[in-house]
Amino acid sequence: MDELTLLMLFAAGLVGGMINSLAGGGSFIMFPALLLAGVPPVLANASNTYACLPGYVSGALGYWRQIAAHKDKLVLFCIVGLAGGYLGAELLMRVTDAQFSVIIPWLMLFAVVIYIFGARINRFLAARSRGGRGARTAGAISLALLLLVVSFYGGFFNAGLGIILLAYLALAGLNDVHEMNGLKLLMSAVVSVVAVIRFAATGSIAWVEGSAALAGAVVGGFGAAYFATLIPAKFIRGFVIVYGAGLTVWFFLVTYG
Repeated sequence: MDELTLLMLFAAGLVGGMINSLAGGGSFIMFPALLLAGVPPVLANASNTYACLPGYVSGALGYWRQIAAHKDKLVLFCIVGLAGGYLGAELLMRVTDAQFSVIIPWLMLFAVVIYIFGARINRFLAARSRGGRGARTAGAISLALLLLVVSFYGGFFNAGLGIILLAYLALAGLNDVHEMNGLKLLMSAVVSVVAVIRFAATGSIAWVEGSAALAGAVVGGFGAAYFATLIPAKFIRGFVIVYGAGLTVWFFLVTYG
């Protein structure tokens, strides 16, 4: 692995970490960068999850007071998240690079659509779930099964997980944005940590490349605290949408063109 490639991965992690902190969507930067560095698709996906994990953990710690307000839900959330994350990671380990390459464009398309319309979906669900009515109506079992599906997605493909989790929490009746962000980060960490353990157990993480992106993401995440007041969130979000959409088109052309 040459120094230029490692520098490129660090830079991708730097930008991705900043974007994750400012608007979300950093995986749209880091995952393609790992592919560009020559990491096979399945390993690139697993390595991206590994690179994103520290940001989830540090973010959850920062929101711990808000998370603690829902301590009655944490055991269930963590158990379901661990189960779903493991099953998603297990499926990824059983998919070949050729098979995964074919579905990457569709996963990217899904993640981009969720990113674009996530806020509207959250508002729509929150308006129909105030005061926990959505949780009571749908039932605890239905919500647990839905969380299992969301966690499964996160274990299989990390991009877009945070926005999907926010939509889930809105459906579950939460409406405090800080509490939702805290629980989103906690669940992302839970899903990702079990997935990373599963990937590591089978040697499915490109440690050198993934660690270069991880180091950049950590620095970028902290640096975003400074840039947060200088760069409008709407500008960052617009960039992610345009970049993610263009990247998705490129993946479709490469795969099916």
